Amino acid sequence: MTDSPPANASSATAAPLIVVNGIEVIYNHVILVLKGVSLQLPERGIVALLGGNGAGKTTTLRAISNLLRGERGEVTKGSIELRGERIENLSPADLVRRGVVQVMEGRHCFAHLTIEENLLTGAYTRADKGEIAANLEKVYAYFPRLKTRRTSQAAYTSGGEQQMCAIGRAIMCNPSIVLLDEPSMGLAPQIVEEVFNIVKDLNDKEGTTFLLAEQNTNMALKYANYGYIMESGRIVMDGPAQELASNEDVKEFYLGVGGGERKSFRDVKSYKRRKRWLA
Repeated sequence: MTDSPPANASSATAAPLIVVNGIEVIYNHVILVLKGVSLQLPERGIVALLGGNGAGKTTTLRAISNLLRGERGEVTKGSIELRGERIENLSPADLVRRGVVQVMEGRHCFAHLTIEENLLTGAYTRADKGEIAANLEKVYAYFPRLKTRRTSQAAYTSGGEQQMCAIGRAIMCNPSIVLLDEPSMGLAPQIVEEVFNIVKDLNDKEGTTFLLAEQNTNMALKYANYGYIMESGRIVMDGPAQELASNEDVKEFYLGVGGGERKSFRDVKSYKRRKRWLA
């Protein structure tokens, strides 16, 4: 299996921030979920991790952030490196302090806390009060809707506002890498576009690296530099986002565009797509 090229030209000569190298993940000592997954996150890149429900996207993110243990999962083979340092055995808190933060699927805001209180929980590991206050104002600048709802309990805000709050809470950790799990889930198309535009702004202006686990392939490839496609716990295709978006197989099976009768993945016995584990 060959290493993937960097996601953008600016990172061509730089070592990637995160390297996931052939990891396997097992749940309950029995269930093999990830089967030799490898990917790279370049500095200041936006990388899309695509695939259907159950493909292994969330497990990949949780392996990087080491949130597997709470679900009796573990990385049993391979390695995960952050700036050349092995991190698969570090605690989630240690990873947050190193700048790796995950925004979980379903947002998981604290319902009884206000929007501002939720945001401030993201700075729990920090002690620099002046910088925390400055970060809070920066979050409000990116998410002006949150500023108007700052005293509202999260339970009484919309799904889009809760997603913005969850991303803003992650930004309060002052991260270098954000692992964003299904940011478009359950949101209206207009709100999805707004959320992705803010992700792009954070990437452009703050230099934050994003790994987006998404089923909304069209939206993810529109904003990402590079993409990986997962099926059944394996990476089956990767490449620059524009190339994936124009690939005929990706169009047919992930974008719903293509000639002939649509087929279910369960009914397809062979794909023209390159299957790297057979190479």
